[in-house]
Amino acid sequence: MGESKDKAKTKEKKTPFCKGLKAEFNKIIWPDKTTLTKQTAAVVVVSVILGAIITICDILVKFGVDLLVR
Repeated sequence: MGESKDKAKTKEKKTPFCKGLKAEFNKIIWPDKTTLTKQTAAVVVVSVILGAIITICDILVKFGVDLLVR
């Protein structure tokens, strides 16, 4: 008996959620190809630079630990 009421409530809640989701997706402004390319290049460059900095710090720490252990 109570199951039909519960199912009706979930259907009622689901429909506005889907409509709201669709409305939010319609608000999205997708970047054009040039903007996407520039942002991708920036992410790759920053990632490479950060990787190099981490590598240099790791080498320096390793060298320092080796000096202390010796």
